[in-house]
Amino acid sequence: MTQDTPRDDSLLGLLRGVEDFSHKVFPESEALFSQLAEGQSPHTLFITCADSRVVPELLTQTQPGELFVCRNIGNIVPGYGEMLGGVSAVVEFAVMVLRVRHVVICGHTDCGAMKGLLMPESTKDLPTVEAWLRNAQAARSAVFARKLDESAVMQALIEENVRLQLAHLRTHPAVAAARANDAITLQGWVYDIGDGKVSVLDQESDRFIPLSEAIQREHGV
Repeated sequence: MTQDTPRDDSLLGLLRGVEDFSHKVFPESEALFSQLAEGQSPHTLFITCADSRVVPELLTQTQPGELFVCRNIGNIVPGYGEMLGGVSAVVEFAVMVLRVRHVVICGHTDCGAMKGLLMPESTKDLPTVEAWLRNAQAARSAVFARKLDESAVMQALIEENVRLQLAHLRTHPAVAAARANDAITLQGWVYDIGDGKVSVLDQESDRFIPLSEAIQREHGV
């Protein structure tokens, strides 16, 4: 489909997309899918927002079977015991059964969940969303305490939420045990939808650094 071709957003369009996958895409990677049919061994648990503009496999250029993906409003990981539900089950299964070696929490620009945190009145008719966002309330409090310029608040909140969710992630027993054995690494990202860039949270300085700098540090440069 070219950029000028109108998109078919009907259910029929989805079905035709599956047909194209079955007839065109699948045959080119049949050996890979045949192997995956026997089981999975992803190296990374990728926790990100449900936002339709964030596509983990496209962003990381990974193949099927490499990422175990968990998506929800605001890339939130409730602290262990706070809300034992889908996210907690994903974390436990990924770490204890699949033995993932990395966990990435990826926030993004123009995040609707973060807008909801900044403007609580916008979620007053969304009780479930409002309750869910309480898991990010501490990020809002931390950002407001800094008394930042209004233009900087949104980006600061997106970043602070990633820090907070990483802290929540560390409270999960499976993660704590894996970290104690040096069996897992945790990392926070922020994806800028408009320019296609990712910044990475540097654990030592507690600041987000450019991707190029993060790659150099992983290489030990």
